[in-house]
Amino acid sequence: MAVKVKIGGNSRTSAQHSLGVRILRAALIACSALLLLFFSVFGYYYFKYQKIVDDRLNAGPMFTNTSQIFAAPREVRPGQKLSAGAIAQELRQAGYNNNPQMGTFQLRGDTILIKPGPQSFHSTDGATITTADGEVQSITAENGVALRGYELEPLLITGLSEDKNRIKRRLVSYKDIPQRMVQSVTAIEDRQFFEHGGINYARTIKCGVQDVLSGRKACGGSTLTQQLARGFFLTPEKHIKRKLIEILISFQLEARFSKQQIFEMYANQINLGQRGSFAINGFGEAAQAYFGKDLKQLDLAECAMLAGMIQRPNYFSPYKHPERAMERRNIVLDSMVETNAITKSEAERAKAEPIRLAPPNVDASEAPYFVDVVHDTLVQRIGDQELSHQSLRIYTSLDPDLQRAASEAVAIGMQNVDEMVRKQHRGNGPITWPQVSLVALNPHTGQVLAMVGGRNYGVSQLNHATSKRPTGSIFKPFVYAAAYNASINGQTIGDKGIFTATTMLDDEPTTFTFDNGRQTYTPRNYKDEFHGSVTAIYALAHSLNNATISLGQMVGFENVAALARQAGISAARGTPAVSLGAYDATPLDMAGAYTIFANNGVHLNPWTLASVRNLNGDIVADFAPEARQVLDPRVAALSTSLMEGVMNFGYGYETRKRGFMAPAAGKTGTSHDAWFAGYTSNLICIVWVGNDDYTDVKLAGALAAAPIWAEFMNRAIKLPQYSDMKPFSYPDGVVMERLDKNTNLLSDSSCPNAYSAAFLAGTEPHNTCSHMGDDQRNFFQKMLGIGGQTQSQENQQPPAGNEPGASPNPAAVRSGPPPNPVAQPNPGSSPNPVVEEPKKKKNFFQKIFGGGGDKKQQQPTQPQQ
Repeated sequence: MAVKVKIGGNSRTSAQHSLGVRILRAALIACSALLLLFFSVFGYYYFKYQKIVDDRLNAGPMFTNTSQIFAAPREVRPGQKLSAGAIAQELRQAGYNNNPQMGTFQLRGDTILIKPGPQSFHSTDGATITTADGEVQSITAENGVALRGYELEPLLITGLSEDKNRIKRRLVSYKDIPQRMVQSVTAIEDRQFFEHGGINYARTIKCGVQDVLSGRKACGGSTLTQQLARGFFLTPEKHIKRKLIEILISFQLEARFSKQQIFEMYANQINLGQRGSFAINGFGEAAQAYFGKDLKQLDLAECAMLAGMIQRPNYFSPYKHPERAMERRNIVLDSMVETNAITKSEAERAKAEPIRLAPPNVDASEAPYFVDVVHDTLVQRIGDQELSHQSLRIYTSLDPDLQRAASEAVAIGMQNVDEMVRKQHRGNGPITWPQVSLVALNPHTGQVLAMVGGRNYGVSQLNHATSKRPTGSIFKPFVYAAAYNASINGQTIGDKGIFTATTMLDDEPTTFTFDNGRQTYTPRNYKDEFHGSVTAIYALAHSLNNATISLGQMVGFENVAALARQAGISAARGTPAVSLGAYDATPLDMAGAYTIFANNGVHLNPWTLASVRNLNGDIVADFAPEARQVLDPRVAALSTSLMEGVMNFGYGYETRKRGFMAPAAGKTGTSHDAWFAGYTSNLICIVWVGNDDYTDVKLAGALAAAPIWAEFMNRAIKLPQYSDMKPFSYPDGVVMERLDKNTNLLSDSSCPNAYSAAFLAGTEPHNTCSHMGDDQRNFFQKMLGIGGQTQSQENQQPPAGNEPGASPNPAAVRSGPPPNPVAQPNPGSSPNPVVEEPKKKKNFFQKIFGGGGDKKQQQPTQPQQ
């Protein structure tokens, strides 16, 4: 059988096969080349970003434990309104029982046993505090000794910001993160977090397709690992190259760390909005910022709300948009049901829970102006390098309760100020809204207990409490104190004799010369009203300019300035204008200056910083307050008595009208700015209101600053630690007398309209008001017309004066009866009392034969208003 072979057909098949092989080989080569190129590029960038990650991780910890700022310790004393449960709650906030190194306590009904740990601010000495009906009954040391007081662990105020970006965070470890927090985050952000290797490929591809189709880069396909990579190593812009880099870094993170470690880093890094001018980073800081709680204390609804904010923190801010925040929270709860993290009934209960937020006022809770002062002091004392490279525990002077009271008082008071400014403005151009500051000190230690440096720290970080401004009339007490200094030394002032509260001062138009006659100064009173001869106590109470300058001239302007410089007003110079507070000082300076009056003549430099410790509790630095005796205690007491008059029948009476009735001394101030300086037995408070551009605020201190002071003090006196505001005590050598209003002689039953004034022993009046007409001169004195009544017997009461810039309606400041027990001349009931002209003396023949009297004396007159 013959076989036929088709030679041509076989040739074509062979050629086709050969071509296919070549194509396949070329394709394999191309694929290999592409794979080689891909892996080369991938390897290059993988190792490139591995180095970037290495460099970042080797540079130090991913997050530094920033230094923490603590308040002053609360002192518990028998008699305070404080329960054992409230003490326990405060100790929990301080970390007791949660952190045995900090300390432990045992609550047994109305008794609490406290045992500080090795990291406590205090020594390890414990105590037992017994309470009953919400009041502290007794405090007993571990050795059984009864204690008069016991200091609790200081509470955390805030942490220093990490860098110039003003980031705040409170670091937490994974074990500190509630399971509900982990579940809520993974449910809404990355359900496969604990299963995938860093990238959710299906979700990434889906989001990539959506972005291409929509033309927008809006789909959120990133895993938690990718979000961490982006937030920690990259900028937030969205583009393909950055996405690829993000994936590479995610691989690095997944290769290096466990899932728990990655979640911990994520929990500390994620941004969750803004508080004031600070960025809130991490769940630890967010828990405190939004709920005022430790992260461990958050419930299901609160965890869900924070998880919901991750997507758009400002858009879902519960302070700005509570409805959005609640809606987003509920979406998170539904997601947790879908992932079987919680049941539907648990979700419904959480949805029914209202959002309970911490007060939004950052000034009240974190005292940012105060913290800035602490930071600056730390940099000066221990250096910026040491501060930034250590995790320090910084103990300060702040009282959180009083800081809250100060912030609330400023917020309420500035609404009143804004209303007055609005009425003044009447649509004439843009309104300049005044700024404000408040400083509160312990007058016996100098510690700064509260500080508000402006209206809103988030808007302006300029601290007005440490900004220099002309002090105005709150300086005037230093003039009167300088006069009392002369009295202590037995010196007379001018032709007035020994200076006392009833010394007559001349409130008349005067041109004063200084600098050896080369310069002159002609001050003015409000509305150019001058009141003739007035008592010193009245001149200060009603802030009479010319009377005060005339006193300063008699005392010596340089003596006044020297006293002011000793009290911390370093800019004061010996010119007539010093008497009116023309030289600059800060509100903080003035608070320190007033300690010489409130603290028996001892000046205390205001301080904010007590101690710096490391995390083990070891002392890095301790700081002692600086004190020096500036005034004789008698001078301090006499000056305080004059300023009590300001409060009880002068411009400070505005504080009495607003309900603050505790014993107090103070002084209003009005120049271009409005001031009020006042103190009690346990608090000094200075309030300033003014314009940043130095324009005239056109508001009296009595109407702008004094109401804020009263608002603050009314809150302070309700706090257990300041409730015992006592009458001022007076040292030996100072006597308190009741004087008749009309004669300034000792008051008796025949002239009950009286007021109180303090005198240096031996300088007080000796005659009574009912015997003021008794002429005790001898025959020759009567014949020659000499040896007349003392100045204190010749006093007349002028109409109430005004500070520069005071209200056009002074009666608005002076209305109402003075509070008991002081019954001082009442400007409210007699806003324009008459002024008697000084009697003209008769000569020898007029004395014998009569005539020559002052005809005007029969008809009292008053100055033109």
